Amino acid sequence: MSVEIRKVQSRHDLKLFVTFPERLYKDSPNWVPALQSDEYDTFNPRKNAAYGFCEADCFLAFRDGELAGRVAVIFNRKADTEKQRIRFGWLDFIDDEEVLAALMDTVAAWGRERGCKSMIGPWGFTDMDKEGLLVEGYDKLCPFTCLYNHPYYDSLLTRLGFVKDVDWTQKVLEVGSELPSMLQFSNLIEERFGIHVVHLRSTRALARKYGMAVFHMYNECFAPLYGFSPLTDIQIRNYLDTYVPILDMDFVAMAVDSKDNPVGFIFCVPSLSKAVKKSGGRLFPFGILRILHALRHNDTLEALMIGVHPDYQNCGITVPMFKYIHENCIKRGITRIILNPQLEENYKVQGLFGEYKTEPYMRRRAYTKEII
Repeated sequence: MSVEIRKVQSRHDLKLFVTFPERLYKDSPNWVPALQSDEYDTFNPRKNAAYGFCEADCFLAFRDGELAGRVAVIFNRKADTEKQRIRFGWLDFIDDEEVLAALMDTVAAWGRERGCKSMIGPWGFTDMDKEGLLVEGYDKLCPFTCLYNHPYYDSLLTRLGFVKDVDWTQKVLEVGSELPSMLQFSNLIEERFGIHVVHLRSTRALARKYGMAVFHMYNECFAPLYGFSPLTDIQIRNYLDTYVPILDMDFVAMAVDSKDNPVGFIFCVPSLSKAVKKSGGRLFPFGILRILHALRHNDTLEALMIGVHPDYQNCGITVPMFKYIHENCIKRGITRIILNPQLEENYKVQGLFGEYKTEPYMRRRAYTKEII
């Protein structure tokens, strides 16, 4: 029987879409589910402000009546109109080339209807969504904020003519019980450039005093990077309301200038991978308790974002921010930090970690293919 593709059109269809990975990865020790509540909200135009500048549809693939794959297709009018490309994400499928081909033919047809000339992915609505197919590091527990997939994804996409567009690399950084010598220059850097690291004790104060400004700086910092889609003020407010409350201020470092304007930031969070995996991506009845425990009792951080204002890049202002994070890691028993995915050609961020001992953790890839 041929593969059947169905568009997600009901709550039941969306439930199949969201929960399909549970079956596909039930025997995988290193896959970490997304929070189901986040997945439902992502595809709800009333809750995801990205629908203000994006179109999106979700599709399911069935083989012999059994669910065999899924994909989301997205057209970001702010980022992709000029380049005439369509995005695909939330791509999961059984080890069956015909299933994948049917899904990607659907993506191509959807893009062709909107005048697109190529497809690119895995991507989300914006860079705040998970992106990049895993191509190295299958033997490691996936960070909660990243994608995980079976090794056959890469080979089947390649057989269908998809080629590498860019790679992101991830490293794990060892946090020792003593500060690296590079951090001794922290005070000198602060004095020379008129900056200092703020010491806020509550996430509410962070959001109220600096929240909008930090994300506006985020838009400016990341604007030159591959495929970046700037966040709107509505999106920023949603992120401040949803995610800032779970941050731990011991692991949030923000540098400000003499006028109290943010010029750099490092956001880290204790790893939630084990807690979310044990709860199957569900917050209730026990998921929220496991997450709260993981936030307070952990030996691993995940670095979510690192940014420096363009006017302060190459000035070393990450040094006092690293010092703040490192001192709190020692105090809280953190021994390693899994860095966020970094474009392999972004040499500025690749060179930030100086004397820290780092090891490769994972590699991710965005693929592209022309739409014929």
